Amino acid sequence: MFRVFVLACAAAAAVCPLWGQLRELDAAMRSLARRVAPSVVVVVSDGFLPAVELESEGDLVAMQQTSGSGVIISPDGYIITNAHVVQGATRVQVQLPPREPDPSRSIVRPRGRGFAARVIGTDAETDIALLKIEATNLPALDLADSDDVHQGQLVFAIGTPRGLENSLSMGVVSAVGRLLRPDDHVVYLQTDAPINPGNSGGPLLDIEGRVVGINTLIVSESQGNEGLGFAVPSNIVQSVVTQLRAHGEVMRGDIGVWAQSVTPGMTAALELPVEGGVIVADVEPGGPGDIAGARIGDVILRLNGKPMENARQFHVNIYNVEVNSVAQLEILRKGKAMTLRPVVLDRPDAPARLAALVNERQNLVARLGVLAVAKDKQLAAKLPPFRRNYGILVAKIALGPRPQPGLFQPGDLIYEVNGQPISTLHELRSVLDPLPPGEHVVFQIERRGRIRYLETSLD
Repeated sequence: MFRVFVLACAAAAAVCPLWGQLRELDAAMRSLARRVAPSVVVVVSDGFLPAVELESEGDLVAMQQTSGSGVIISPDGYIITNAHVVQGATRVQVQLPPREPDPSRSIVRPRGRGFAARVIGTDAETDIALLKIEATNLPALDLADSDDVHQGQLVFAIGTPRGLENSLSMGVVSAVGRLLRPDDHVVYLQTDAPINPGNSGGPLLDIEGRVVGINTLIVSESQGNEGLGFAVPSNIVQSVVTQLRAHGEVMRGDIGVWAQSVTPGMTAALELPVEGGVIVADVEPGGPGDIAGARIGDVILRLNGKPMENARQFHVNIYNVEVNSVAQLEILRKGKAMTLRPVVLDRPDAPARLAALVNERQNLVARLGVLAVAKDKQLAAKLPPFRRNYGILVAKIALGPRPQPGLFQPGDLIYEVNGQPISTLHELRSVLDPLPPGEHVVFQIERRGRIRYLETSLD
């Protein structure tokens, strides 16, 4: 409708009362594009991935180059991108935009300067990575306060979709606080601004040119734009980047309690005294919550005095509690109010600590696109407690496409494949390699202290 309106006004410019306002909008958008374009970079990653066509017998891996977008956030060379853009990379390069062209010369500009980039740290949960290049006086963009972003707000996405550098698209914020799955820990800004592969890691901007989010993913059956783009809100990005810059990883508080949002069905079937809120679904044996007295079925009312309305809110607020401090948990148990005081510990599943355990050629499980290592006594001493004394630890995700993106996470411990216990990499490969493409496979794994099943079809 907006485009139809513009065309109609253009056809009747002499009589359209809003024509002057449209000209002002056009000028403002051109000015915005010129101002933000120098701060958006191309991120190129080289790394190993499972070899699709083996060039020689026994060759399990091949090199692949992938690219995404990034945004400069400080003049001294700090750059934000997506973790999946640099995940598994052995080398990362950043290409700056070319300088503003001379008006008297061709509008086709040469490539900008290239720099080797150092990965300061990554956070798989929010899909954010922080890079550093050795450069100064770079044009940086400011992070906005994403709590001020509202549905219907005009936004712009800029990046390198399908290798087309510095592409700008416009849309609106379709929704704020969007959860892709119930009880996810990360919320997103949803936008209809066209986002395509290659936009990953680029900024979502407000009309002032401030970063309100980092474009992360699309939901599409065709792998192209369908008006369902998602960005990590800038306030979450700011928190993650601050920790990555200080520590190289994100430290999150944990009390060994897994919560779920209370649904109307739970309220009725379990005869709960609340119609919403948070219920304890699992308690880690011997963990801080267990020691403090938390039990499965407890209804969580408040954390440090703040009412808890859903599971995501509970987990995010626990993350933000200072490690080694004591939290105050107000609960209901069979109608009786109680206060628990668990100690908050650092969540012991940082993927960065696992990546050093493997190398691309010896530890690749090609059919899964992961780098893994068998659990033994020496490895067990470096890990948090697991429920079983055997299994295959997923230490790193290989660069490039995988049979089912997001199926495994660093820190997962694989116990069984189709009901068959697995204790060595040789056993895992021997079970998977003979299976034909499309074969349905069910894995039993442990993730963050909970055993679960994962199912997929192999490529």
